[in-house]
Amino acid sequence: MNFVIKLFTKGWNNMKVKEVMAKNVITVDKDVDLKYVLHLMKKHEITKIPVVEDKKLIGMVTDNIIAYKLGSIRKRGVPASRLHASSVTDKEIECISPDTSVKTILKKVGKPGPTMLCIVENNSLVGVVTKADFLPFVDSKQRVREIMKKKLHTVSPDDRVIHARRIIIDEDISRLPVVDQGTLVGMISDNEIVFALAKVKRSFPLGRQKHRLDELLVKDVMKTPAIWTEPNMTASDTASIMLKKNLGALPIIENGKLVGIISRTDLLNTIPR
Repeated sequence: MNFVIKLFTKGWNNMKVKEVMAKNVITVDKDVDLKYVLHLMKKHEITKIPVVEDKKLIGMVTDNIIAYKLGSIRKRGVPASRLHASSVTDKEIECISPDTSVKTILKKVGKPGPTMLCIVENNSLVGVVTKADFLPFVDSKQRVREIMKKKLHTVSPDDRVIHARRIIIDEDISRLPVVDQGTLVGMISDNEIVFALAKVKRSFPLGRQKHRLDELLVKDVMKTPAIWTEPNMTASDTASIMLKKNLGALPIIENGKLVGIISRTDLLNTIPR
């Protein structure tokens, strides 16, 4: 049955997570090299991959951990091909049962924190669920201006990538709008930074890597064009755009000016608990 039809015929508050979760999960063995992990992330447009050992779940590899490892001084001389999934694995992950209620999960995904939960049954990984999986539940007619974040952190195209990365870490945010003289020109996140760092390590000799990493500019790696929406868009329509475009957040433009940003978490908080 089509997910949306099921949602409205059964009611999300009576559903189990096994009815929502993705069952065809992309995983990696802990011993595969990081180059292959990055290949999978780019191919499937994902930022997190469960890590297994002897087919048992042991953790999660994420783009922000990879960005930290590749950008740290300790790892600057090590190419991605010499790192393995185990070296960038977060072992403190949250697992839930397939019979956990959607209502319970919504209390978790409507808050900042993990964007992927692993579904485990009989000690085996049987699925995953992300915040994106719950966007079809957003049925609010609230306007974006009522729920968007107005406190903005931005960077310019000529800022250094290490500066953008520092803002992402310090402010505990996932992505930054790139603004040039008041105009939104792109977005940058750990995902773009990861592939840029890996390219530097692959393309430059060890003696030049530190300089190149330090001088890498936002405009060299940012994602363009930036997809945005208007403050009068409804939460429901905004959720549809984010789901269709596989976006974690949308900048909000009014009269040509960046006035806010809205994330999946913001949208999920409009769902009645």
